[in-house]
Amino acid sequence: MTSPVIRPLTEVEEFEECVALQGSVWGFADRDLVPRRMFSVAHKIGGQVLGAWSGATLAGFTLAIPGLRDGRVYWHSHMLAVAGEFRNLGLGRRLKLYQRDEALARGIELIEWTFDPLEIMNGYFNLGLLGAVARRYLPNFYGLTSSALQAGLPTDRLSAEWWLRSPTVEAVATGAGAPAPVAKATVMVPAEIHAWKNAGDARALSTQSAIRRELTDAFAGGMAAIGYRRDDHGGYFLLGNL
Repeated sequence: MTSPVIRPLTEVEEFEECVALQGSVWGFADRDLVPRRMFSVAHKIGGQVLGAWSGATLAGFTLAIPGLRDGRVYWHSHMLAVAGEFRNLGLGRRLKLYQRDEALARGIELIEWTFDPLEIMNGYFNLGLLGAVARRYLPNFYGLTSSALQAGLPTDRLSAEWWLRSPTVEAVATGAGAPAPVAKATVMVPAEIHAWKNAGDARALSTQSAIRRELTDAFAGGMAAIGYRRDDHGGYFLLGNL
């Protein structure tokens, strides 16, 4: 397997490949797919579409669109997808770091995205490996979706903030890795959460509700999720002050 080559995508045919990969990764019904024209719009209005190619095969992509809040222009990274055979090879990290370089070249210093607080791998990737932080909890952000990955649960999301010039993210970009944060509290995601979701076990919803309450209360009290760790028992949001 050749190491995928990352480059910006600009052509309609390339965007069609992204839509196909999106469908295979999330298993969405047609009504929930981000259509080809949205990729084209993002490319044309100051956003970004990146693709990682292994020969003629699209191994992964990112889609980002411009956002504006409190007078600051940022990118909202709406999707990052990696094909199954290319996972756990560092491609997701490569795509994000390429995205960071392009953002800084355009004067963008903040990239945000949402992620499911129940997904331990995503929490570790976003907060533990990339050095993002989170201080906003978004209950049922997308409404109920057709993706089997959601297992019928509300689409609760955390908003990841990736401050591209922060010392933590600079360390990540240079290969030093995110420094260990000083945590004042933790919120645990049990390792059994995926089994509970797949089995339709009521503990999945009750766990989601408990995590929603704990994180929302922590954020209201001025704390943020500033790191993440995991072990055989589950994942742990590390809470502290920014």
